[in-house]
Amino acid sequence: MQISTRTTSDIHIVAITGSLDSTTSPEAQKSLDSVLASAKKVVLDFSRLDYISSAGLRILLGAAKQLRASGGTLGLFGLNQSVREVFEISGFSSILSVYQSEAEALGAM
Repeated sequence: MQISTRTTSDIHIVAITGSLDSTTSPEAQKSLDSVLASAKKVVLDFSRLDYISSAGLRILLGAAKQLRASGGTLGLFGLNQSVREVFEISGFSSILSVYQSEAEALGAM
């Protein structure tokens, strides 16, 4: 797994590449925590995410809760078919804001 972060205006974009599972979730949690410490608007780029497990979903739920508590927002885009299916089956597609493209996600922030 690789994580990269960039900022556009006041929106932090976090790109996660590879798999987000029980092995990689501690590293992902650290990276997201450092972003959440100073960000109110976060967009997750999943265009290169191959797989997400329940451990990864837990991290996303925690990030969303933390942002909402501080008046922030979380959006995601770029879900491939298998990741999208995990979101739909788990109900996360109705809990989190999922967008088709980066432009759509940024526009919604």
